[in-house]
Amino acid sequence: MSQSYIGGIITGTLNPLTSLPTATVEYLVVAGGGSGGCGGAGGFTAGGGGAGGLLTATGYAVTSGSSITVTVGAGGAGATSSGNNGANSVFGSITATGGGYGGFLSAPSGNSGGSGGGACAVSSGTTSGGTGTSGQGYAGGSATTDNSTYRNYAGGGGAGSAGVNGAVNFSGATDGGTGLCSTITGQRIFYAGGGGASSSNAQGQGGGGVGGAGSASGTGGSGLANSGGGGGGGGAGSNAGGNGGSGIVIIRYPANTAPPASVTGGPQVLYNNGYQIYVFTSSGTITF
Repeated sequence: MSQSYIGGIITGTLNPLTSLPTATVEYLVVAGGGSGGCGGAGGFTAGGGGAGGLLTATGYAVTSGSSITVTVGAGGAGATSSGNNGANSVFGSITATGGGYGGFLSAPSGNSGGSGGGACAVSSGTTSGGTGTSGQGYAGGSATTDNSTYRNYAGGGGAGSAGVNGAVNFSGATDGGTGLCSTITGQRIFYAGGGGASSSNAQGQGGGGVGGAGSASGTGGSGLANSGGGGGGGGAGSNAGGNGGSGIVIIRYPANTAPPASVTGGPQVLYNNGYQIYVFTSSGTITF
């Protein structure tokens, strides 16, 4: 602060704190969710899609003048003959893995990903759900049957818990694993819930309010956009699994430090609770 004396009164000009760059940021990186499995002929339905991987932490070091890449992963597209994993989301050196798709008649095991897809049981024994990525999400539920009368279907894994298993002698659908709640934007918002399984008797619900619900006789419900939610399983009769929800990248740091030198990708900019917050729903870059 520079000072001068006028008539015995001290005056001064305080150098604004906004001239100082930040050294670290807090982040939330959520990948795209996997699609639900597709329904099959003969009454077969499908497992729920796994949620996109979720990573969040404080203290990510940034360098003044260095551009950081931001990639927002798309959700896996539902289909009538296959499933699709979600795409990865990236912030600098942080990569969240896309969710695994749900199991279906031709590929009954759930696929692995950030969180794993739920299984589809088509014969006696146990069909496994897909595995999740350590530190990012949980496995999809497994499906166990003891004869061809009972075919059950399991929910996709979420960032907060595994997908619900299909139980022996239960010809119904099960729910997706729970997501996680974050307050990084200043509001309580859930991300990365697993997709619900489908069944002719019941429709499994998506986890955390962001995974898609399974369908008895139609297309599975889609995971919520920009949440990384898994898609719901498709109903019997070759109905498509639901689309996985697209991912999101959010960063924040104290509002009393300099804003970024440049930003691309058109993020929403918020100021809340003493933070400046950048919400990316499209890919871009940020330079501090």
